Amino acid sequence: MNQTSIATQATEEIKLLVLDIDGTISGESNTISPTVKQAIAAVQARGIHVAIATGRMYRSALRFHQEINSNLPLVAYQGAWIQDPTNQKIHQHLPLAREIAYELLNYFEQPQWRSLLSIHFYINDQLYVREVTRETQIYGQRSGITPIAVGDLRQVLTNEPTKILALCDDIEVINKLLGSLRRQYTPAELYLTTSVATFFEATHATVNKGNAVRYLAEELLGIKNTNVITIGDNFNDVEMLQYAGIGIAMGNAPPDVQAIAQWVAPSVEEDGVAVAIEKFLLG
Repeated sequence: MNQTSIATQATEEIKLLVLDIDGTISGESNTISPTVKQAIAAVQARGIHVAIATGRMYRSALRFHQEINSNLPLVAYQGAWIQDPTNQKIHQHLPLAREIAYELLNYFEQPQWRSLLSIHFYINDQLYVREVTRETQIYGQRSGITPIAVGDLRQVLTNEPTKILALCDDIEVINKLLGSLRRQYTPAELYLTTSVATFFEATHATVNKGNAVRYLAEELLGIKNTNVITIGDNFNDVEMLQYAGIGIAMGNAPPDVQAIAQWVAPSVEEDGVAVAIEKFLLG
């Protein structure tokens, strides 16, 4: 399908627009630009629902959800946690099994990894860490979250974690970690991804943004995937880009992510979401 016919289809059929946060609607400034906000408001004025699907914690993503005046549940933790802020109803919570969390922690604490990684456990929408490293400090500042240092993370595994994150400034370390654990766990056992090049993320096997967007579209709105546009910028967005009738990658997305999208928007710093909205929904 050429771009003109895709745009025509979108104008006629799209009923849901789903947006990632970091690298998509929020860039270096950690805010949504007025241009993108105006474009989102124009879409909503036409009766099109707009939702957020992010790897962020629910609490960290909430301000973005409120800024765009979304009337749908907020998809957080790659879809492991879906909650409606208007009535606090949790539509879905799919945590990792404690046994797998223990296994991952033991793996991260092997000598070849321990000194290289900052480990984050997310439990009940709180962030627990072994210690507050420089990477954790930067993460906490951007997320607006105060990490809770507990020393041995086994202490908090009385509850199942919603997500486990390993941070490292060395991208090669994250790539090796991802490759190693993908050899140990099948997709039926664990969902492994990167949300940015320095973030390794592990969630319940059935969790991904594609399944979360399917829930919003088919279960809550009663629409089909052909009625959906999704926009994202990284590997944790791949499943929702593939699910949607039109999946759009940002210009700042890795080449492999751009390759699976039907269209590539300008970068986040160029208000690429606003450009995509104008082209496919307002043009």
